[in-house]
Amino acid sequence: MKWFKRLVIAFFSLGLLGIGAIVAAYFYVLPELPDVTTLKTVKLQTPLRIYSSDGKLISQFGEKRRIPVQYDDVPEQLINAVLDTEDARFFEHKGIDPIGIIRAAFILVTTGKKSQGASTITQQVARGFFLTRDKTYIRKTKEIFLALKIEKALNKEEILTLYLNRSFLGNRAYGVGAAAQVYYGKELNELTLPEMAMIAGLPQSPSAANPIRNSTRALNRRNWVLSRMLEKRNITQAQYEEAIQAPITAKYHGAVIDLYAPYISEMARDYLVEKYGEEEAYTGGYDIYTTVDSKLQLDAQKALRHNVYAYDERHGYRGRTKILWTDVQPDNEEIKAKLKQTGSFQGMHPAAVLSVDEQTAKVMTAKGDVYELPWDGIKWARKFITNKRQGKAPKLATEVLTAGQQVWIRNNGDIWQLSQVPLVASAIVSVDPQDGAIRNLVGGFSFYTSQYNRVTQAKRQLGSNIKPFIYTAALEKGYTLSTLINNAPINKPDTRQGTAWRPKNSPDVYGGPTRLRVGLAQSINVMSVRAVRYSGLDATIAQLVKFGFDPADLPRNESIALGSPSVTPLQVVTAFSTFANGGYLVEPYFIERVESANGDLIEAANPTLACTPIAPEQPLVDDPFAAMANELPGDATAATEDMPSTTEQCGNEDSRFAPQIISEQTAFLITESLKSVIWGGGDWSKGTGWNGTAWRAARVVKRRDIAGKTGTTNESRDTWFSGFNPKLATTVWVGFDDHSQELGRTSWNANGAKDQISLAEAGAKTAGPAWNEFMKDALEGTPVEPTKAPEGIVSARIDLATGKLSRKTDYTTRFEYFIAGTEPTEYATEQEEDNSDIFIDKSEEEDLFQ
Repeated sequence: MKWFKRLVIAFFSLGLLGIGAIVAAYFYVLPELPDVTTLKTVKLQTPLRIYSSDGKLISQFGEKRRIPVQYDDVPEQLINAVLDTEDARFFEHKGIDPIGIIRAAFILVTTGKKSQGASTITQQVARGFFLTRDKTYIRKTKEIFLALKIEKALNKEEILTLYLNRSFLGNRAYGVGAAAQVYYGKELNELTLPEMAMIAGLPQSPSAANPIRNSTRALNRRNWVLSRMLEKRNITQAQYEEAIQAPITAKYHGAVIDLYAPYISEMARDYLVEKYGEEEAYTGGYDIYTTVDSKLQLDAQKALRHNVYAYDERHGYRGRTKILWTDVQPDNEEIKAKLKQTGSFQGMHPAAVLSVDEQTAKVMTAKGDVYELPWDGIKWARKFITNKRQGKAPKLATEVLTAGQQVWIRNNGDIWQLSQVPLVASAIVSVDPQDGAIRNLVGGFSFYTSQYNRVTQAKRQLGSNIKPFIYTAALEKGYTLSTLINNAPINKPDTRQGTAWRPKNSPDVYGGPTRLRVGLAQSINVMSVRAVRYSGLDATIAQLVKFGFDPADLPRNESIALGSPSVTPLQVVTAFSTFANGGYLVEPYFIERVESANGDLIEAANPTLACTPIAPEQPLVDDPFAAMANELPGDATAATEDMPSTTEQCGNEDSRFAPQIISEQTAFLITESLKSVIWGGGDWSKGTGWNGTAWRAARVVKRRDIAGKTGTTNESRDTWFSGFNPKLATTVWVGFDDHSQELGRTSWNANGAKDQISLAEAGAKTAGPAWNEFMKDALEGTPVEPTKAPEGIVSARIDLATGKLSRKTDYTTRFEYFIAGTEPTEYATEQEEDNSDIFIDKSEEEDLFQ
């Protein structure tokens, strides 16, 4: 019995020593143990996501891809797969698994190797959040005590949820939600049993058993997980047999981008990085909802792309990009390998010319697809000589293409055609005139080739786009839409530029005294200069500053009348919005709200509203003058009393209101003139009809509520079109990033003539088509906004030649709008009406491209 007592005493002593060792170890590591209660409020590192206003994902930034999931969102079989693989007794133990510890100890004694097999999921959570992965005794001791503390602080579901969201599963995927997307492009509830088993096997070997990089080891690991599930009776033998036969289907899936809008997403990223720093911005799980409308963004991208292609192609073909072979054609695999060295973008694909017939060619893409290019897809390719000169139109495909060449092709919606990478740059931006929300923004033809955001960064000369603002100053000083301004050469030059500056019309044609409405609609240069002289240079500059233009960008000379200031497209569209909203300068903004990873609102936009909170809401009144005096088709009705105000009550006590920089009446009159830019005036059947510079917009958009202005700078280096309806204002710019390059001219043989016709690139021809296409698509299905004439606006019938009142009711007169008190008081005499020539500009068509 003595030996038994000694044995009991020995075991008891060893037990006390063990307990003492544990207590000593606990107090030794206690100062270094973190507070595990922080796990209750842990903030998982999740990427920054940027959305459109209608919830389309635009972009995602951050090294770690994580999609946090709740416990109830995880399929039961995925939980079974994880537990059967990592910790089968998870719901039974208190944080540590004695059986696992004994097994690990046995392995250590018998082999001398340390094993992680004893680590429970709770211990892995402790290690993942608070410790390193170093295999040391002190780290293991800390891990055990932390696991015990975690089990007291959190319930089993909370611990498992942390593990499922925290684990690194390869390919930058953290957590099972991200892994499902990265490897299979699926939500968790869409995964199959073999796919769940694959993901469950990744935590211990995310690289070695990665199904994308090492399919053999991944298959073995997956099947082992399935065998564990069978052993634990979580799947049947039949399910097991079927699952292990499933092939490896994993492949890399990037973030599921619903809307490609890189320029606006880069603006949003910059905003958050500047506010919170790069680390917090990329890992804080913020969701930014921009003001961009996904449909309008797609419409804008399409319109810009089509317009840039059209410009580029009418200036000629610059030739093949490479020569892949000259004599013997390589096999298809070699051709595809060479083509894959060049990436596709913006719908263009590198292709090899396989054969060329008289008016067709066969080409092959990097994917091995073979297409036939018909003559309609080749005949545009006149030889590029300069931006001002192109070669003759080809008659045969062999004049353009040769077998062995690498070229670009694209599908234009109808056919596959020859293409090329455009060199010209462009930008388009639209805002809501009522609050400044940016509804679409495209900073260039391709973010892939240039990240330069021309909407916000490119300051370019404004050209004739400045003229509505010039005439605003003149109207507020006393001019009216019927005021005659002399359309004649300017003989007294402006010498403030250091030289005698004598502005000319383009083309150099003059029509004598002309009404202000016509001068703005036809962009007559000398009339704009005389308007500046009438208002005064200082007053004109002060007016431009009110529209948001930087004083530093405004030269103190009369060239300002023709658009010499350099401004950004965003500044321009904001300024034009003032005419659309009744005279208010709204602040453009692009972030609607920012939410936290938990969906809490972090910040929300408080835009400036284009309204006055104290004015009562007025009823909508149809425009009674939409067809005055043959200016527009339809019935004409005279105004006999003031019209109701368009100013509406809006906002609340927390709202911000935009400053009203011009009167509602002035904004209305400029808008009416800008409608004439599009719709022209007069009566064509009587020989008095005339076009505005943007007459093509009338034919394409076909809406009476649109207004706009073309713009072209000297030597056609910059071209603009800006316009609006009451709901949307849009600006388009086209030019070269290199300011020294001219947009040039295009030439062609018309109607079989031997001599080529040559026309300069200009606002209506170069920027206008993009505006026309975009606004047609953007406004499709929306009701035409009736004209709202504000209080203080009256109308009177005037004589078209003199601008004076008229008693006639024929085509030589029209009803015109006036601010009450500024309407003419003098009637045109019978002799003036009989002898005066009505102004009709019958110069060459080029003047319609101003």
